[in-house]
Amino acid sequence: MAKKISSLTIGIEEEYLLVDPETRQLTSDTGVQEAVINDVLKEVDETIGFATPEFLKAQVEVGTAVCRSIGEAREKLVHMRGAVARSARRHGLAPIAASTHPTANWQQLQHTDKERYNMLANDLKAVAQRLVICGMHVHVGFDDDDTRIDLLNQVSYFLPHLLVLTTSSPFWRGHNTGLKCYRLAVFDELPRTGLPERFESWSEYQRHLNMLIKAGVIEDGSKMWWDIRPHCKFPTLEMRIADICTRLEDGITVAALYACLLSMLQRLRRSNQRWRMYSDMLINENRWRAQRYGFSQGLIDFGKAQIIDYADLLEELIELTAEDQEILGCVREVAQAREILHRGSSADNQVRVYNEALAANKTEQQALDDVVDWLIDETVHDIPV
Repeated sequence: MAKKISSLTIGIEEEYLLVDPETRQLTSDTGVQEAVINDVLKEVDETIGFATPEFLKAQVEVGTAVCRSIGEAREKLVHMRGAVARSARRHGLAPIAASTHPTANWQQLQHTDKERYNMLANDLKAVAQRLVICGMHVHVGFDDDDTRIDLLNQVSYFLPHLLVLTTSSPFWRGHNTGLKCYRLAVFDELPRTGLPERFESWSEYQRHLNMLIKAGVIEDGSKMWWDIRPHCKFPTLEMRIADICTRLEDGITVAALYACLLSMLQRLRRSNQRWRMYSDMLINENRWRAQRYGFSQGLIDFGKAQIIDYADLLEELIELTAEDQEILGCVREVAQAREILHRGSSADNQVRVYNEALAANKTEQQALDDVVDWLIDETVHDIPV
């Protein structure tokens, strides 16, 4: 039986795109989003999770209820992703868990008619229109606000290490971008994105946030779209840098590793120790390397001032968090990260499928269709639908 995460809680959110399996395009049926969400909510209740509209009409978001273990989070997320897949199939569609659609043209898509999204579209104009992207958000909860801020400052170092395991957005508007995570290139056009600011205390963070609220720039902390942020409603640190993993188990692995890193930093804090802080200039180099190459070209070890193979860095992370994996009951899930390296991320495999199709003398469109077919199958890999 999985151990509980002591005082920590965990929750996972995923965003899916709804596609027509025949055309491989995003659905143009403006009513299907609401229909799918209603179906899901009939199948699950608030003890399992939630389903809501996302920015695009061809997009659905789900999230787990608050969980006390990684095993519980997996169980709930399997139910949520499966419910979306079952409903989509009844409507002649399929969900894909990818952070970009291989061929979708943002200029031809409509956003959801909801007050928040209408305001977003009006405020951000073309920048908002380009948001044909999906992500995975992982919440880890702490009781103390100042602890959240302290760990926010420290865990930013590891965000590129987590991103490389999740990359699933190599294509944009029918082109291989050469990036494993093109989603961040799109998302970074928004204000208040990227690495978070550093704050000495919760009260300092609140003073800065309240200044923007008082000025009328934002309504609340939900419009701080950093790679990781203190959530505005829940006592959690929400990791947002990740692409959505096409295989659910890969997402569980990343969530487990993220929780273990925070647990490790919390242990250091109780011993009056902390992780060494590096400048955003340096961390942003690794962020770019993760975005561009995934894990194929390694990341920088700032202590050695060298690029280190990601497989070696991963082994260091696994060793560093060994005690926390035991505490959190997720040894197997974290070890699964080695399998992601062996098999390749979703982005790696999408590019592989595309290149194999071209090598078989298929047209570029046929090759892109093969990628969509692969995404449809992999999204429900090992999920009962």
